[in-house]
Amino acid sequence: MKTERNEYQSWLWGEILLAGLLGASLALFLAYPVLQTRYDLPELRLVLQTAMSGAGLLVAVLAAARYSADGRRVDLLLASGFFVSSLSAAAFGIAPRLGGGAPQPAEGWAALIGATAGMVLIAAAPFARGRSKYRDWAIGNAVAAVGIGLFVAWSLLRALGHALPAVTPPTPDAEPFYLIGTLALQALVTLVALVGWGLRFLRHNEDIARWLALGFTLMLFASLHLVFQPLLAGDFVSQGDFLRMLAYVVILVGAWRAIRSAEFGRAVADERARVAREIHDGLAQYLFAVSTHTSMLEHGAPLEQTVPRLKEAAALAQQEARFAILALSSASGTAPFDAALRRYVEFLTADGVLEVELEVDRAIRLAPDEQIEIFRIVQEGLANVRKHANATRAEVEIGQRPYGERFVTIRDDGDGFDGQEAPAGQGLKNMRARAASIEGGFSLRSSPGRGTALEVVLRTT
Repeated sequence: MKTERNEYQSWLWGEILLAGLLGASLALFLAYPVLQTRYDLPELRLVLQTAMSGAGLLVAVLAAARYSADGRRVDLLLASGFFVSSLSAAAFGIAPRLGGGAPQPAEGWAALIGATAGMVLIAAAPFARGRSKYRDWAIGNAVAAVGIGLFVAWSLLRALGHALPAVTPPTPDAEPFYLIGTLALQALVTLVALVGWGLRFLRHNEDIARWLALGFTLMLFASLHLVFQPLLAGDFVSQGDFLRMLAYVVILVGAWRAIRSAEFGRAVADERARVAREIHDGLAQYLFAVSTHTSMLEHGAPLEQTVPRLKEAAALAQQEARFAILALSSASGTAPFDAALRRYVEFLTADGVLEVELEVDRAIRLAPDEQIEIFRIVQEGLANVRKHANATRAEVEIGQRPYGERFVTIRDDGDGFDGQEAPAGQGLKNMRARAASIEGGFSLRSSPGRGTALEVVLRTT
């Protein structure tokens, strides 16, 4: 808690410093109007508008991906807000210019209303709590509602015709009160968004909240620049446009970091859940066997029959416990996969019954789910070698072929068997199922007296 508090204080001082610098520059522009540069560059303005609309759509897609995975209302509002803003800018600000014309008052006002509505949704997002029960169809319905709402608004504005005032000032120095008021409202809503995401960072210590607050700090001063220099739908480019573009870049970086972090967190959680299932299916069964044989001894069962079974169950339980620790440390990122696998092989071969040569290509990259299943496949394969093959030596190779194919092979010098005559045991069925769970191909080659070789070809990356 203290660390999070210190992190928030560092972020807050950084925000204060940034706001001070941006505020000082804005005051300088207001005190010396000659410094307020305007560039009559319609092509550059179109490029900036297109880039900002594209960045907003990317943020909306990333937020929607988080929402589809976690179902949090904050992500739904965030995705909807950026989608509204970007869609209205693309449909009513960019598309008419790409067609060779200039936006009419209806298009200009539709773009302005859409941007304001989107910012309202974004400002409300940090105050949203809980998860949605209907996340499977909420995104689709939100997109449909946004599209219909924008179309209805544009149609109503078009119906007003000549009665609708123009959004673009007649000259760069003309500042209609209705335009100034709308831009001031946008700046106010942006301030609410800045405060909201800052408070969310304080309460939840979310990385995306930090980046969004930083982005909306830049967005706020971009909006203030436009209040005093309203060039919203004209051909001129000013300082506010560059600040707004920088704000979108910062917000996009934050959204990308958030989705990557969410993916990693879910991967770790999935692998820990997988290991928990493995403990239940493996270790718990052997501990139950230990308990059962102990109870039999208490009730007078013959020692010569019960003790060997009790020792075997205890040894298997110890083996399962060691594996669970190794697998859990590998899934949580505290031990490299190959190191954990080598430690398991050392434990398996400590009695000298079987010699195992393990080779892991250091260049190979394995996903978390692949690591766990490969670990289990190797364990199951070597257990089969020890129990059934009468082998003295086995080789395990995890590598990558020159054309990029990743593979896992287990070979032994044991008795082998006729795969067509001998039915597949439970161990082979388990390995085949594990390979299928990670989208891998499973093949087995064996013949009497010539050992056995199995191979798992992993999914393409």
